[in-house]
Amino acid sequence: MAIPSAGEIRGQLDGVGFATTAGQMKKVFELSAAPPSPGRLGEAPPPGVAGAICPHDDYLYAGRVYREVLPLVTAKTVVVVGVFHRFRKFDAKDVLVFDTYRAWRAPDGEVPVSPLREEILGRLPKGDTVADAAMHDSEHSVEALVYWLKHLRKDVEIVPVIVPSMGWERLSELGERLGAAIAASAKARGLVLGRDLAVVVSADAVHYGPDFRHVPFGDGGIDAYAKATARDVSMLRALGGPLEAAKARAFHETCVNPDSPADYRVTWCGRYSIPLGLVTLSRLGRDLGVSLEARPLAYATSVGTPELPVRGDGLGETAPANLYHFVGYPSLAIVRSAPE
Repeated sequence: MAIPSAGEIRGQLDGVGFATTAGQMKKVFELSAAPPSPGRLGEAPPPGVAGAICPHDDYLYAGRVYREVLPLVTAKTVVVVGVFHRFRKFDAKDVLVFDTYRAWRAPDGEVPVSPLREEILGRLPKGDTVADAAMHDSEHSVEALVYWLKHLRKDVEIVPVIVPSMGWERLSELGERLGAAIAASAKARGLVLGRDLAVVVSADAVHYGPDFRHVPFGDGGIDAYAKATARDVSMLRALGGPLEAAKARAFHETCVNPDSPADYRVTWCGRYSIPLGLVTLSRLGRDLGVSLEARPLAYATSVGTPELPVRGDGLGETAPANLYHFVGYPSLAIVRSAPE
């Protein structure tokens, strides 16, 4: 880790792609508002959303997309559903992975883990979860978003969860139970979805290129880029509208082989986190009596817009960006459905 965890405080894995100091975080936030904007897929809703999907790639590449979506999340308590990239190393599957820390280190100060974590764990069957610091220390997909949430709201509290490989039936089962557990705690605490509580999902879109072993449109170049990004946007748009299990399942089975869910079909690293998060939000809304819908917001890639000029401030890239190695950045908001 760039900044090792110590005692009850989770450190920081990525000290290159993400800010480590308050000054770096301030600079990234300010520069992320500068043009050109990401490709817009719809009008942004007012702040106070129930949930969101946000990328987790290096800030100099993806910062403008973070800026499109995370300021819409204004709740104090945020359940952050992350990707578990290294699930194979830990032989993890078919469970939800929680952390064990009291707080997470961030550029702007400590971020407390909400007491909601223990309540949620207490409401879930033992076989549904593990609590493991080492697994969370190995993963950057949650910290990437947490630093922005902290910068936007100083008293934010989090419940970090990462999602390893699983098939649709197990994913649906765990999402339903997680949503029900969160809803029960929200009711007991009088938390209002959107105002007090939100669920944010971490996910990057396509990882394209020979080194990603994903080249369905050729090794790269303008034509491959255009086709791959058009497919990304189509997949993101397909999640729009009322939250439905069929949409989450279709996304999952577009990205993975249903007979071997650890294997990619389409290299979105959010292949588990996105459908798990959407099923969780759907159940959470139902249990709280709130109808929810998804609104695609914006899309960009690691090569589609200029880098944020932060290299002189100590930030950099963790991987190259070119037409033969690029990553897509999705964003989507979950909002209350308009009354009919």
